[in-house]
Amino acid sequence: MSKSLVTFVGVAHPWMCDVMGHMNVRHYAAMFDDASFQLLGHIAGQDGSLAPATGWADVRTEIDYRHETKAGSLLTIRSHVAKIGRTSITFEQVMSGSLDGIVHASSRTTSVRFDLVARASVALDEPMRGRAAAYLVE
Repeated sequence: MSKSLVTFVGVAHPWMCDVMGHMNVRHYAAMFDDASFQLLGHIAGQDGSLAPATGWADVRTEIDYRHETKAGSLLTIRSHVAKIGRTSITFEQVMSGSLDGIVHASSRTTSVRFDLVARASVALDEPMRGRAAAYLVE
């Protein structure tokens, strides 16, 4: 299995661009967020459609903007795990041009496994840890 996973493929639509003519930061965040659902779903081993009693709570995100993204840009996000904690996963995502490979932005997020009823963190189970390890890049 490859260490990174394609977690998003999309396009920067004109309506996503700001007055300076490039994609506004709110849309980078949305694309990275959509990508995170894909990665965390692979790790949790569920698609979220059954409204499980646990979920994920992002506790830290850092985004680096590296290249201007103009309307019409075709984008691909690849994600991998950077660290596996007791209750958390830290993952990195790279948004690149789908055709030219130019890196537009990168993101690093820490997300905690979260009990939606108790409103508290819960430990990652062993199957989850194994699935996360398949995407671990140190």
